[in-house]
Amino acid sequence: QVHLVESGGGSVQPGGSLRLSCLFSGGTVTDYAMGWFRQAPEKEREFVAGINWSSKSTSYENAVKGRFTISRDNTKNTVYLQMNSLKPEDTAVYYCVAGQGIASIIVGTLDAEGQGTQVTVSS
Repeated sequence: QVHLVESGGGSVQPGGSLRLSCLFSGGTVTDYAMGWFRQAPEKEREFVAGINWSSKSTSYENAVKGRFTISRDNTKNTVYLQMNSLKPEDTAVYYCVAGQGIASIIVGTLDAEGQGTQVTVSS
């Protein structure tokens, strides 16, 4: 059974940076595309970024393009989300997810998801 554990969340001022990490276990990481969702208070969960198994394809939600970068290191079973130029509206719980492809992840067809890590952007 695939298990995902996020880390790296915290509080940061607007314009700051954070890097989230997601450790994958319980399967073969290269069998999965990986991604990140987020959910802000009183809002629906939304797709943030996705990456295919080989890192040759990525996808981003429009609001984070140019600021966030998703990457993965299959030798470490880890997926990253580098978040730069953070804004207060990026405040949310961020969830790491696994799926059969980026398209599946975008529509919410997931094989696994983590417990989430809180990101707060505030002055």
